[in-house]
Parts: sequence; C-alpha cells; structure tokens
Amino acid sequence: MTRPFGRVDLGVDPFGRASVIACAVVLLAAFLAACSTGTVVLLPEKDAHQTAVVVKQRDRELVLDQPYAAATQTPFGPRAYTSTPQEVQAVFAAALAAQPMRPTQFTLYFVEGKDELTDASKQMVESVFSEISKHPVPDLLVIGHTDAVGNDQDNDVLSLQRADTIRAALIERGVAPQNVVAIGRGKRELIVPTADGVSEPRNRRVDIIVR
Repeated sequence: MTRPFGRVDLGVDPFGRASVIACAVVLLAAFLAACSTGTVVLLPEKDAHQTAVVVKQRDRELVLDQPYAAATQTPFGPRAYTSTPQEVQAVFAAALAAQPMRPTQFTLYFVEGKDELTDASKQMVESVFSEISKHPVPDLLVIGHTDAVGNDQDNDVLSLQRADTIRAALIERGVAPQNVVAIGRGKRELIVPTADGVSEPRNRRVDIIVR
C-alpha cells in the first residue's frame, strides 16, 4: 500500500518558538508559547489507514510512519522518539480541541428509476441524521447519482431529484437550508464501473458529506 506523505520543516522563529503536530494525514499546526523546540507527532488514523510524514531540519530528514512516532528539534537536527497518547493530550489538548470535526460521509441507496430510498436505506436514515446532529453547525453536501441505465439527460435530472429529496428531509429535520447544497452527477461517477445500460444497485445512491 502506498502511504501518503507530508513534509514538515522544523525551523525556529526569531523568538525561538515553534511547535507542530501531525494529525493523521492532516498536519495540525500548534505553536506553543514559551516552547524552545518544535515537535511533530504522527497520530493514528481512526480507520487504521497507514500514513507517514517526512520531518526535515537543516540537512537532515526523518520519516515518521508509525502511530505516535515523533521527532523533536535539536541544535543538531531532528531527534526521533516515540510519543504517547498521554503526552499528546498534555501538550496539544487545547489545539486538538479547537479543531473542527473531521468530514463524515454517508451513502443512501435508491429504488431503480425513482427518487425513493430502498427499504434498507430507509432504516439507515435515523442514524445518519443522528450523526449530523453532533455537528453544531453542519455544512452538508448532498450528491445524487444514478446507474448506467438511460440517457445522460434523464440521469442528470434523476440524480438531482434524489439529492433534492434528501436535502428536503434534512431541512425538515432542522438543518438550515443555506447549510445544505444538493447537486446531481448523473452516471458520471459510478462507484461500480459498468457498461452503459447495466443496472447496478450500488450506483443508485446519494452521498452525504458532513463537514
């Protein structure tokens, strides 16, 4: 598996203060007052995907590719060590707490040729809305899709109808209309590639991205 890499250059500002933490594949910049060295910690992904980050100081580089692998700045270049959840919480608690929730994606499936949810997806709706309610001010993108049956024009219309159906349900549940955008992608983004004319239930869907 190819690992996503990021790069962090550890430098010192004119006052000698800098600190950065790598959070999964997103690097969380946390500059700590009264701290004379920079530290980078690679945190584990929630879904266990492998990630890595390259830390560079002067002419030296270190690759951090394990959970809680860390590097700290020294006068001679970066020094590798293994951090702990306790250290991360103690040093970076305020910065981590200030970060927005990570985007979450849900997928609901539709009856062929209609903007009606399948029975299985109808039972998922409550859990989807429950998750959305955890976001104080949710920013939602609803993307409708179709399978490869039918022509492009009809599929564009149907995919938008599906997205609009979910958008209306979200608004009915209390989400502000200005915070929900619905778009239709027709059959342009098949999650299961098929030839034209093939009916594939997993392609008849709406993706809900919660940010």
